[in-house]
Amino acid sequence: MNTTTIIIIITRPKEYTLKKEFDLDVNLSDAVQQMWDLDVNRLCPNSDYTINVQGGKKPYVKDDLADDPLFTRVDKDALNRPTYRTFMTLLDNYKGETGESETITSHERREIDAFLKAILQTGPMQYCHQYLRAKRGNEIPSNLADFQKLLYKIWFELYRRETSRDSSGFEHVFVGEVKNDKVSGMHNWLQFYLQEKKGNIDYRGYIKPRGRSEAYTNSDDHVLSLQFHWNGVEKFVGTSLIGVSPEFEIALYTTCFLMGDEDNEISLDTGTGDVFDLIIRCYKYDGDKIGTSFPEAVGHHD
Repeated sequence: MNTTTIIIIITRPKEYTLKKEFDLDVNLSDAVQQMWDLDVNRLCPNSDYTINVQGGKKPYVKDDLADDPLFTRVDKDALNRPTYRTFMTLLDNYKGETGESETITSHERREIDAFLKAILQTGPMQYCHQYLRAKRGNEIPSNLADFQKLLYKIWFELYRRETSRDSSGFEHVFVGEVKNDKVSGMHNWLQFYLQEKKGNIDYRGYIKPRGRSEAYTNSDDHVLSLQFHWNGVEKFVGTSLIGVSPEFEIALYTTCFLMGDEDNEISLDTGTGDVFDLIIRCYKYDGDKIGTSFPEAVGHHD
């Protein structure tokens, strides 16, 4: 009788290694620029993805100036990269409304650990760790396993927003919540794309720059202020980084949060002929966790 032998190979995450020496004696804006330059998993506009910005408006305009979705296409192969894949497994772990208690199952905890291990192998997060160590000293664990625990605490530990254990920094910033009949948080482009693809988001146009002299908004911009409805609930105005990797956003917001300032002014050259002046807003909740963090565009030059 013929028998078949099945061999199961279990792969473990690669160990964290510092692949290069980083320039750590820089201000926050230059540090963010270095993390941007290290983001090899960032998607390229008009190549890995295509957006259709359509009509622009002031925030108070309620008219829908976008007949079509924001995202025309996103390369499926790009979304199979480890940090994207592990990030997307987390998006269905949360309830949309604040005031409804959340739970983290053992399976979901493993998903979170897999995501954190994946991003800690990347350049932006390696730089984040080393930069924070250089600037904050012993406040930041030198051991990677302990740093991962710190990331879990500030991003994933549940806290009270309206009722016990109904929110977390990750849920608010990356997944989005509905509070008082308004969309709260939800600043991540990938979540926006996936929700739009499911028919849950109605993109209603981008928010025009404040000054007439500023650069035009177009399909290669990596920073976009926009207005949309999510399951019929309005997001008055929100700014998102478009096409960036999950590790870059976690590195950016973690660095700003642990540096301790609420309003962080930076200038970012996105490499597509655009330079954005941004304020990275970062506010605490429950004492030592991220309540929200997002970019606000205050200038756009080409």
